[in-house]
Amino acid sequence: MAAALSGFAAAESITGTVINKTNNKPAAGDDVVLIRLAQGMQEATRTKTDAKGRFTLDVPDAGVHLVRVTHDKANYFRPAPPGTQSVDVEVFDSAPKVAGVSSEADVMRIQTDESGKSLRVVENFFVKNESNPPKTQFGERPFEFYLPAGAVVEGSAALGPGGMPVQASPVPLGDPNHFAFIFPIRPGETRFQITYRLPYSGNLKFAPKPTMVTDTVAVMMPKSMSFQAGPSAPYAPATEETTAQTFVARNVSPSQPLEFTVSGAGQLPRDNAAASAGESASAGGPQAGGNASAATDTRPGGGLGTPIDPEGTNDPWAKYKWWIIGGLGLAMAAGAGVMLKNSSGQATTVLPAAQAVQVTGPAALLASLKEELFAVETDRLEGRLDEEEYAEQKAALEVVLKRALSRRGGSEAPAKATQAGL
Repeated sequence: MAAALSGFAAAESITGTVINKTNNKPAAGDDVVLIRLAQGMQEATRTKTDAKGRFTLDVPDAGVHLVRVTHDKANYFRPAPPGTQSVDVEVFDSAPKVAGVSSEADVMRIQTDESGKSLRVVENFFVKNESNPPKTQFGERPFEFYLPAGAVVEGSAALGPGGMPVQASPVPLGDPNHFAFIFPIRPGETRFQITYRLPYSGNLKFAPKPTMVTDTVAVMMPKSMSFQAGPSAPYAPATEETTAQTFVARNVSPSQPLEFTVSGAGQLPRDNAAASAGESASAGGPQAGGNASAATDTRPGGGLGTPIDPEGTNDPWAKYKWWIIGGLGLAMAAGAGVMLKNSSGQATTVLPAAQAVQVTGPAALLASLKEELFAVETDRLEGRLDEEEYAEQKAALEVVLKRALSRRGGSEAPAKATQAGL
C-alpha cells in the first residue's frame, strides 16, 4: 500500500494522447473520462482532447482507474493502476456498416442440466474486422444474430480487442428470435458470448441462422448425447477428444441449411482442464499462468483435454476450440467489474479479462484471481452455487483482487497491466 501511495504522490495527474488510427492523426475534441474502480465505480473527472489529441486528467485518489475515450460514439478503454503517469489511446472512425467485417466462427456448447429437462447452451460468436483503413463498425445493430425459439437468456457478454469483457444485453430486433449486440466491432477480433436455456423433452431440433458468411459453425456436446445433421446440413465430425464430440460446418452462408437435432442427456466433463491449461501455458497458449488443480477447476468446458494446433495454424477450428474448451470464459454478471455510464446514460459492466500472456509472481496471482472470479460467475449460472455461496465466494475474491491490484499498481509498469487485461 505504501508503494501505491508513493506512486500516487508522484502522479497526481495522467496525461496522454489520443490518435485516430483511421487517418493516423491526433483525435481532437474527444471526451476523456477517468473512471474510479472503487466506492460506486463512478466517473472521477473528465476533459476533452486538444487540437493535438492531448489531454490531462486530475487523479483524485490512489486507487485503480480506467481511462475512457469516446470517439465517433464508440468507447475505448485503457487501465490506469496507481502510479500511472501517461496513457495513450488509439481510436477509429466508425460507421454502421464497415467493409472487412466478417464472421470467423459460431460455436455452441450444448449439454443438459442434471434433471435432463433443460438444455444449457453457451454460444460464442467470433467476429473479425479487417477493414482498411481501419474503422469501427458501430450503430443501431453492430452485430446481429438469431437464437432458437423458446431460448431464455441467462447471461451475455462481449470482448473486444484489448481484453475487457463487457456485460452486454441482447436487444430484440422485431423478427422472431432476432437480436443484436449494441457493441462496437473494432479492428481486430471481437467475441460475443451468450448463455441460454431451452425446454427439453429428450430431443430438440436446432436451425442456426448466421447473418453473414461464417468460416466455421461448430457444435460441442457430451459423448452421451446424439447428434443428427439435417439432410442438407454440411456437418462433419471434427474432434480428437474421448469424452466429448464436435461437429463442424465450414464456409457457410446465411441461406445455407444448418439444421441438426440433439437427443439424450449428459454434461460436458470438467476433470482435466487444469492440466491442459498448464501444458498450453508452457507453449504460450491462451491459458498461461494457470496452476489450479483438476479437482477444483470450474472453467467453462474444463476437462476436455489439450487441443491440437491451438493457434489454428493447420486447422482454423482449433483456434476457436481452444478458447471455448480451456480458454477465457466471459463472466456473465458483475463479478469484479465496474459499473460505468456510457454516452447514452446506460449502465455497462466492464470486467478485467485474463489474457494470453505468460506471467509470474504478482501478475500470475492476479490472473488466477480473475479466472476464479469468472469460474464463480459460471458456477452460479449453471446452478452449482446457491445465492449464499455465490455471495460469500465472490466477496472474498474481490477483497483479495483489490489488494493485489493495489500492490501491483505501485510497482509495475502500466504496459504490463495492459498485457494482463486490467
